[in-house]
Amino acid sequence: MSRSDVIIIGGGPSGVAAAIAMRKAGIGKITLLERERYLGGATRHCSHSPFGMLEFGRVYLGAAYGRRLEQEIARHDIDLRYGHSVAQLGEDGDLLVANPDGLQTLSAKRVLVTTGVRETTRAARLVTGDRPVGIVTTGTLQSYVAFHNMMPFHRPVIVGSELVTLSAIWTCLSHGARPAAVLEPRSHALVRTPLNWFPSLMGIPFHRDAQVVDILGRGRVEAVRIKRGDIVETIECDGVLFSGGFTPEASLFLTSGLEVDLGSAGPAVDQDGRCENPCYFAAGNVLRAVETGGWAFREGRAIGTAIAADLLGDPARGAPTKVTYDAPIKLVVPNLLRSGSALPGGLKDFQLRFQRRVKGTLTLSIDGSEVWQRSATWRTESRIVVPRPNNSTGAQSVHFGFREEV
Repeated sequence: MSRSDVIIIGGGPSGVAAAIAMRKAGIGKITLLERERYLGGATRHCSHSPFGMLEFGRVYLGAAYGRRLEQEIARHDIDLRYGHSVAQLGEDGDLLVANPDGLQTLSAKRVLVTTGVRETTRAARLVTGDRPVGIVTTGTLQSYVAFHNMMPFHRPVIVGSELVTLSAIWTCLSHGARPAAVLEPRSHALVRTPLNWFPSLMGIPFHRDAQVVDILGRGRVEAVRIKRGDIVETIECDGVLFSGGFTPEASLFLTSGLEVDLGSAGPAVDQDGRCENPCYFAAGNVLRAVETGGWAFREGRAIGTAIAADLLGDPARGAPTKVTYDAPIKLVVPNLLRSGSALPGGLKDFQLRFQRRVKGTLTLSIDGSEVWQRSATWRTESRIVVPRPNNSTGAQSVHFGFREEV
């Protein structure tokens, strides 16, 4: 059985950054497993910038950023294995791995999972109608364009209003397609002003409170039927692009019996990125959907630093305390806290998201005492960062409360 000090699953920005951080800290054998033929994760599909400003001090397009990550891995002598897909996480760091030669077992003292996120498909959104050609997600569209020079439609309807939606619009416009409309089921765009002006500035109708209720077409998409309030109308198009609605790619945790947090839909982790099983760590967008490539890189670097310190020093670890929260808070990361020796790196702040746009006061209480509060109008799915108090890791109770203003 092949054994490493650390195995990293996933070659996106967070996995690469963690590998480099651990190598610089003195960790010996680091193996990076990537199921595709290249590094970079979703960034390799993106034909736009900016990537790499904070990591490398210059601006890259998505594909060039991925190539820079490959150069960095080669420079730091990481054992990089393409075409390796992990099928199961074992109890003690043993992994069942599929590769072109078949199945094999790899083992490590620590395993870091950085498998990222995936977009919500039509089926998961429960959109009814025919099943013609021309229904894709942003990732599928961008892989068609980046790797096959194919544009699957000329006049699609785009569903969503996240940052990735703007990427989808730009991909369409820069490759000869003009969207017929952009639809957002909520009453407001998820991307902030002025970015939410982009569709209208490009001359594309942007409908809020608009829900796709039917997709029409035999061999190819011909139209969509949408509902806005009490009005049902039909928009002619030749494709439907479902953008965003990201969810962590946490299937390995679900199938292997490791704890998944119900709010984030990703693995439950403590302040060091450590999972319930102390052999396993997680970093990047698998923790919560969804952050930028730069954020994922910095988070991977921080958790890689914590893993290195854990291996080199083996500090004491206590039983985890769960972080609790009130609705309509959707998630908190880290969602576990462990007492014991503090590690460098890791997750220095709490990250929160709300389920819906709401006005009110957000509070943090440690062992029943309120230590932080802020009043604001909180946006759906927007990142909220709350400083993590030093005494939180030894607490019996850590709770985020919310008092809504009517």
